Amino acid sequence: MTNDKVLYSNNDHLLVILNISEPGEENGIPSNQYLILNKVKGILMYPGGFGVMPQVLHQLMKYLEPKDLVGIVLSHQDPDIVGRLSSWMEMTEAKIWLRFLPHYDIKDMHRFVGIADDGDDLVLNDVTLKFLPAHFLHSPGQLNVYDPLSKIMFTSDIGAAEYQGDDFSNIFVDDFSKHQNLIECFHRRYMSLNRALRYWLKTIKPYEIDIIAPQYGYLYKGEAKAGFLRWLETLKCGSDFLNID
Repeated sequence: MTNDKVLYSNNDHLLVILNISEPGEENGIPSNQYLILNKVKGILMYPGGFGVMPQVLHQLMKYLEPKDLVGIVLSHQDPDIVGRLSSWMEMTEAKIWLRFLPHYDIKDMHRFVGIADDGDDLVLNDVTLKFLPAHFLHSPGQLNVYDPLSKIMFTSDIGAAEYQGDDFSNIFVDDFSKHQNLIECFHRRYMSLNRALRYWLKTIKPYEIDIIAPQYGYLYKGEAKAGFLRWLETLKCGSDFLNID
């Protein structure tokens, strides 16, 4: 695991990567959990499954009390994002923003807020976060979140990779040409088709993006971010490989 790292700080607005989980915590690939904080009210991005909650909660409490967590964002329904949601709901009064209705022993659904297919807004004090559709990119109803103050785009599985080793001192991609080897197999298999990627690229084009922050692996900025977006534009993936006579 890693200590929390501040991605953006300006007056009352703060973005933090709370935790990079160890593979053993989730029996899989290390995942990233993020906090968006504005005037002591917070939004938790991708809360994670059963194994990561103790560490995420420990890091989160450096910045706010659980009662001040007003929202939890689920980009899609997979257990590596939703698995521990019932515990977070018991501990907080946070509303839950999602595209899919989860089925994880949750009995009270009144705190869930659905997201329209074409996106929506989430107002957090001084900032309006933008929900942007990323349909058919790993999940049929996946959504991304854009923070206009920090110019960070949270992309869930788009851009996902494995961390190499256990040195998390640098969480950013240094050289995209080398990083491509870490993401190519996953994206070819789990992104549905190139047309969906190109539609997503068109969706995010109007937004000024400094950092792309996926749910797994290294973050993208600068030339690495530009190289990643160029690579997606022509990537053959998913159903592009189906040959139908």
